[in-house]
Amino acid sequence: MNYRGAKQYILDRMSRELSGHLAYHGLHHTLDVLAMSVELCESEGVGAHDTVLVKTAALYHDCGFVKDKHAGHELEGCRIVQDQLPLYGYSDTDIETICGMIMATKIPQSPKSLLEEIICDADLDYLGRPDFFKIGETLFHELHAYHLIDNEQAWNRLQVSFLSAHRFHTQTNIRRREPAKQEYLLALKGLVATYEV
Repeated sequence: MNYRGAKQYILDRMSRELSGHLAYHGLHHTLDVLAMSVELCESEGVGAHDTVLVKTAALYHDCGFVKDKHAGHELEGCRIVQDQLPLYGYSDTDIETICGMIMATKIPQSPKSLLEEIICDADLDYLGRPDFFKIGETLFHELHAYHLIDNEQAWNRLQVSFLSAHRFHTQTNIRRREPAKQEYLLALKGLVATYEV
């Protein structure tokens, strides 16, 4: 399994093909999810082989955005995985596991294994981090650019419903991210309460 080659391929392709409108889903997000995945694998006691699979899934989980559309990017990412990863020595079983992880990140998240829980938590790790509002702003700008949200009030209402429905899956993120996420939710609820109906 040539992880390094698979990593180089997708980072090169994404740096060339991702739209400039992706203020949130850019290469920086993929690298953030990769870093958080590594932390979570260590914290959750994941073995070496499975850690490589999680790292690969992190790198490829949003590569479907090269098609420049939000809907169905996970499925598109799986197609790229099935097409490219055999060239880097990944087995059919490995590819199936990686696609399972990618599809689990589709909102609402639906992880069915520890590895899928890790990628889901890494993908939305910022929800309980100090950079929550800063990163959230990039997502607002992206959704606005794609005409998926109208204004800041609509965005803040969406954040309240999203944070209310979201839950972390790994013991690590329940412990280290959930308390701050609840604080952000409370602050946003207070803000939304000031809006006229």
